[in-house]
Amino acid sequence: MEEHYEGPVPKRRRKKKLRIGRVIFLIVTLCFIGAGLYSYTEYNAGKSLAKNNGIDPGPFKGDATDPKYTSVENYLLLGVDDDGSGKSRTDTMMVLSWDKGAGKIRVISFMRDIYAEIPAYKSYKLNTAYYLGKLQTTKDTITGMFGVPIHHYAIVDFANFESIVDIAFPGGVEIDVKKEMSEKIGVTLMPGKKQLNGKELLGYARFRADEEGDFGRVARQQEVISAMKDEAMRPGMIANVPKLAGALSGFINTDLTSKDEISRAISLIMKKGAEVETMTVPIEGSYSFNSYPHAGSVIEVDKVKNKEAISKFLNMKLD
Repeated sequence: MEEHYEGPVPKRRRKKKLRIGRVIFLIVTLCFIGAGLYSYTEYNAGKSLAKNNGIDPGPFKGDATDPKYTSVENYLLLGVDDDGSGKSRTDTMMVLSWDKGAGKIRVISFMRDIYAEIPAYKSYKLNTAYYLGKLQTTKDTITGMFGVPIHHYAIVDFANFESIVDIAFPGGVEIDVKKEMSEKIGVTLMPGKKQLNGKELLGYARFRADEEGDFGRVARQQEVISAMKDEAMRPGMIANVPKLAGALSGFINTDLTSKDEISRAISLIMKKGAEVETMTVPIEGSYSFNSYPHAGSVIEVDKVKNKEAISKFLNMKLD
């Protein structure tokens, strides 16, 4: 008697399907493990580059989040430069306001020569606040004068800025250099579109030996931020993020934890559609020049006009 039993055939097919599923699962798992190892290795490599970072900004107490503006985080960004005495002044003072709800990044640059009311000290240039009382005094001076709430901070030494740029953008950052620049910046830049490395980009941002002076320098600092954001959007940038995050954790002093630094840095980098808007304080028509024996040449500002302009720019009511 002949019997045709087809039972084993579907069983063999099920085994085949099962094996294929296992292979796919294994490949996916290995990819995740590989990506994790790569990220871990690159993060540690970046962190090792940032050893012995000696910035000590002192204590910091940020403002509480306003219940009316829960989607807004304001970061005080400072670039410091040691004058050789072991104490630093801030050549760059910005507030980066990240409105996550509106998908906008707004950057306010404060002129270093603003004649500022520094708590517990005489009035001096704004960049002297850090020299006198470090980070908290700088924060309190800006908040006290203009009413801007500041929730977090990030501070970097200019020497470290060069390394950060070279790690994040190995091919450089594209800048359209409008004029020859060389005086007191340590590099020579010629006119034209250039891919600037860290040292060159820092020199470009710090140049002020022309008729525009500090106003031109602030405009270039804002241009550099915008150019770096555009460069971060280029294909392949995501591969540099782990190493950059590791370097940032060492090169940049901030009140954020390492986990926060990574997640927020990646969020900002990946906000491809986010607009970057900029303004400079003082605004046009709201200042005059003066000089004091203890402070030198300063910019005296109309606080009311500038506070109103900041409030409109940030789209929030200021105390």
